[in-house]
Amino acid sequence: QVQLVESGGGLVQAGGSLRLSCAASGRTFSRYSMGWFRQAPGKEREVVATISRNGDSTYYADSVKGRFTISRDNAKNTVQLQMNSLKPEDTAVYYCAARNSQFGVSRAAQYDYWGQGTQVTVSS
Repeated sequence: QVQLVESGGGLVQAGGSLRLSCAASGRTFSRYSMGWFRQAPGKEREVVATISRNGDSTYYADSVKGRFTISRDNAKNTVQLQMNSLKPEDTAVYYCAARNSQFGVSRAAQYDYWGQGTQVTVSS
């Protein structure tokens, strides 16, 4: 069992930055690949970025490539999402998720554990 708690969301102006963090419970964090997803009102949950269990492989959605960076610290059981050059269309609830596998995937249904989400609002 893995419990995930996100933090770092908030309100920011377009062009600004936020850093999301996800803290995981348990001693097996390094067994899990991690993903950040987001869901805007009326839209499906979509992948933002994923990272492999040892951090050497990452994936980014085209919409955030070059602006967002995913990273993890297995010693601290945390995964971060640095978000720069934010746009109003980045507004959503952001979730971190854990998958008991080496590599992350883009399909939300293939993740085993989810956090409660943190709201990110980007004003124009």
